Amino acid sequence: MDVISRCQTAMWSEPIKIIIIVLSFFLSFFTLKSESIAQISSSEIYVVPVSGTVDPGMAAFIKRSLEAPSSDPDSLLILELDTFGGRVDSALQIVDTLLSVPKGRTIAYVKRKAISAGALIALASSKIVMRNNTTIGDCAPITYSSEGPKVLGEKFQSPLRAKFRALAKRNGYPETLAESMVTAEMVVYAVDMDGKILYIDSQAFEDLSPSEKEQIQSKKTIVREGELLTMDDAEALELGFSEMSVDNLDEMLQRMEIGNYTLIRIEENWSERLVRYIGLIAPLILLIGLASLYLEISAPGFGVPGIIGITCLALVFLNQYLVGLADYTELLLLILGIILLGFELFVIPGFGIAGIAGLIFIAAAAILAFQDFVIPDPSLPWQGEILIENIVYVLGALFMAIIIAVFFMRYIMPKLSVVVNGPYLNTTLKGSHADSTEVENAQVGHTGVTMTLLRPSGKVKIKDKIFDGITQGEFIERGTPVKISEIKGNRIIVSRIYEDE
Repeated sequence: MDVISRCQTAMWSEPIKIIIIVLSFFLSFFTLKSESIAQISSSEIYVVPVSGTVDPGMAAFIKRSLEAPSSDPDSLLILELDTFGGRVDSALQIVDTLLSVPKGRTIAYVKRKAISAGALIALASSKIVMRNNTTIGDCAPITYSSEGPKVLGEKFQSPLRAKFRALAKRNGYPETLAESMVTAEMVVYAVDMDGKILYIDSQAFEDLSPSEKEQIQSKKTIVREGELLTMDDAEALELGFSEMSVDNLDEMLQRMEIGNYTLIRIEENWSERLVRYIGLIAPLILLIGLASLYLEISAPGFGVPGIIGITCLALVFLNQYLVGLADYTELLLLILGIILLGFELFVIPGFGIAGIAGLIFIAAAAILAFQDFVIPDPSLPWQGEILIENIVYVLGALFMAIIIAVFFMRYIMPKLSVVVNGPYLNTTLKGSHADSTEVENAQVGHTGVTMTLLRPSGKVKIKDKIFDGITQGEFIERGTPVKISEIKGNRIIVSRIYEDE
């Protein structure tokens, strides 16, 4: 009986062994396949160029670029830096975008330079690698005035230092040295204390206890007073910012022991390039739009100037919306302003509260469209500076638009008929007399009063008779004393009579 049971057991054990071997083979196959897929996935490296001026367009481009490989958790993101910096608010937007990426997946590769806002972006990355003979640092907040660039004070430096310190702590860079990129008044020493190099500022050095000072074996000044920390690749490597100095990306990846990789370079598409270009000329477009709207208000009806004005304003606001500055608030203010101007043109006679309110709404929308906040945050003092700059900029554009529009109406519009294609009469009316009743008994120098608003044409009462009068581009309210300054054919040109006359 024992022999029979042993035979039966042997007969069943062989198929079981075969099944186990087959299952093991398939498991190992799928495991190797999944590992190979993971290896292929991890070898996809995305390169994002960060070049030129740091502005809202760049912030929007980098945000879109870092979202592209978000489905691949093992992908590596390399920021290829070549910038002198730019706007602080845009740099902070880029920093927030980088901090949303899991730690260890971002590398800042300094291709030529990472100065000012570029240094801030570099420190937000998990690692910094520098090409040979490149520089990084110098992030003092500055503003431009009639006297040239000016370094902003402690109120502006303090929050920036805190940001540099937080980024350095997160990614393992020397915190005190990172702060010295912002403030020129800092003095930083490299102190050898019991065989360990510490970077401390002059105040922290003075606060050391006598026993701690006795442990100091050497002290070296790294950053002198009046200087901002700016490092070449060798200094950045020595001071603990850079991982290595290389000649190119391939050498960097080779030294990081990353093999069998595929570089995927993410470039700006045509729409993003167009958005950044429009951002550069947005002040000019806004000026043209405001001038065109003023021309439209000055003339009866609705025509080409109104279409140009609305198109220019829409282009500016759409551009700011695409880069993430403008939102629905600005859009609603713009639409409300245009509606009020429409009431002023077609419904309400004259130019009064509706027209002024429309211009105020459009100006407010323009101001908010050039910033990513409504009310400045007291902890971010540069937002107050940006708000003041935007107010001056928009009001200045509005003032210049009025001047340009008046000049256009006074000197350009009267001559436009010359360039209009014929047919023309070959003979002239030079020397002839005007028989029209419109100017009968009206002479240069006669005075009267406006019966309607002149903008620039309307009705004028002169010697108990009503005439069609026109100004030389200015607005004259109803009931204003005027005099005939010129008569051209059947056109009576009038001008305002001031009190001293």
